Amino acid sequence: MTHHHLPTSHHALATALEHADASRRLAAALGAGTAPDPGQITLLVERCGVEPDFFVRDMLTWALTRHARDLTLPLLRDALRSPVAQARSQALHTLSKIGDPTAWPSITTGHLHDPDPEVARTAWRTAAGLVPSGQRAALAHELVLELGRGDKDLKRSLSRALLRLGDDAVAPLDAAAARHRDPAARVHACASLRLIADPEGAFVLDPADAWRARTPLLSAGEAAN
Repeated sequence: MTHHHLPTSHHALATALEHADASRRLAAALGAGTAPDPGQITLLVERCGVEPDFFVRDMLTWALTRHARDLTLPLLRDALRSPVAQARSQALHTLSKIGDPTAWPSITTGHLHDPDPEVARTAWRTAAGLVPSGQRAALAHELVLELGRGDKDLKRSLSRALLRLGDDAVAPLDAAAARHRDPAARVHACASLRLIADPEGAFVLDPADAWRARTPLLSAGEAAN
């Protein structure tokens, strides 16, 4: 029987995290979290940006949550400025798992509107979880700017972030449903409002919503004439 020995030194961990076998990399990340060593934090953060396997990345994030926040947060903030999309996305994901509200100022509008959909998706979720109560409405207005973006899965991710903001998201969504120039954004706004009203309900993008949302405005305009 072959036994995978968990690496202990920095060099051994680096070698294990570069192994061609994902199961070996997973075991190495598990070991790094099981026996946290501050000297390995930089390596773990760097590996998050290049690790191709989802499960290994998630284990790397878990390993980072096992280390002291005052050591991990500065390195994760640096990773948020990386030119590598995966590094930004995984840093955001790790911040969401750590859940430290002091990380909130590091999430920028650039992340919320990142051209990479995975970075943006993770930023929406992380921001909605860390935003201070006094800035929830401002975040909702920022997220509403992303209405209509991407495929159904990406739209659902945005709507679920808006759901976390609850009542603070209703007014900007109402305005977008009625007045947004893009029919896809109006449909998305209506679907988001429906999700807020019924969080357990299905996420439905109904093209008829774009017309129904504008009908009251059209009727009011006709009455004014």
